[in-house]
Amino acid sequence: MQEFDYQLRPRILFGPNTVERIGELAKELGCKRAFLVSDPGLVKAGLYARGESSLKNAGIVVQGFHDLAENPTTDHIDRGVAAAKAFQPDLLLGLGGGSSMDCAKGINFIYSCGGTIHDYWGIGKATRSMLPMIAIPTTAGTGSETQSFALISDAKTHVKMACGDPKAACKMAVLDPTLTLTQPNMVTALTGIDAITHALETFVCNKRNPMSECYSREAWQLLSRGFSQVLHQPHDLDARGRMQLGACFAGMAIEASMLGIAHSLANPLTATMGVPHGQAVGMMMPHAIRFNSAVVEERYIELAHMLPEDAANPNMLASERLAVTTTRWLQIAGLSTTLRGLTGWPSALREDTPALQSFLMELAVNASKQWTASFNPRAASVDDLFELYQAAL
Repeated sequence: MQEFDYQLRPRILFGPNTVERIGELAKELGCKRAFLVSDPGLVKAGLYARGESSLKNAGIVVQGFHDLAENPTTDHIDRGVAAAKAFQPDLLLGLGGGSSMDCAKGINFIYSCGGTIHDYWGIGKATRSMLPMIAIPTTAGTGSETQSFALISDAKTHVKMACGDPKAACKMAVLDPTLTLTQPNMVTALTGIDAITHALETFVCNKRNPMSECYSREAWQLLSRGFSQVLHQPHDLDARGRMQLGACFAGMAIEASMLGIAHSLANPLTATMGVPHGQAVGMMMPHAIRFNSAVVEERYIELAHMLPEDAANPNMLASERLAVTTTRWLQIAGLSTTLRGLTGWPSALREDTPALQSFLMELAVNASKQWTASFNPRAASVDDLFELYQAAL
């Protein structure tokens, strides 16, 4: 049985309109000055105002920071640190998707410990205690609210840096499914697919353990039953709640274990072509499942038996059922299932030419350098990754 060292955290509050409690929760942490990180889209949607009002009603002084975008970069972090130093908060809050929460964590590293975000690339590099943080996710995808890692892209090289430390873990996570009701359909699709891949990869990765498996199973149960429903009935609050809880549990599974090659294959597509992460990882997931089936088919059997659609495919291998179902979910969501089907895929790379093969090999080399590749249950060489990209064409 796999050994593990896992700290139960954070405190999790779940339910409709729990965002109204963040002022009360902040006061429990002794907060007087709150730095609330949230992207401009959420300001326009009125979600930022709900969080700000709760804090102000509790007598807390609030400073908002909105100078960030999807996939926060070192530039966003530096500007956030400057704003935080001017304001001098005693609590950080990330309200939004993974970008807002990761940006808040990145700001916290530097504000609390000094240096630059590059100093915290890796694990356990925080030099002192960090400000307490509350995460309020408005999407159901990354599970960042339960993780001690921030993913920050270098503004110049576009390399994604995973900066993790137990000191960066949030004190509280507030899960309010009403905050996800205003999401555009495509955001619901992309974040939902991302969460699904988290459940799939954590359940088979080589760092899986009894603790992570509990979270992976429950995440899969919730997500596999909620995804189609939330796409067809976006105002169904129960479906929204299942997706948000499922994403949260999948995030806890990542924190207790790790991911695999679907994420390693996805990151170069995002870095080189700007492919949204959910699109990239979802498209590569079926190919990763088929590749991994040689060593973890028995684990895929367990997941396949949990599928609502499982009885319709009794003669198909479990891994193939999962791969086919994931592809079908991509189709239902209006996402591409192939590389050539991606918006913006270069026309010069549509034919099987030396230029295409060279590009795929470049992607494979980059994928092999991704941290998550080392946790895949089946070792993958550069040639293996190249073949997986070819299969996705």
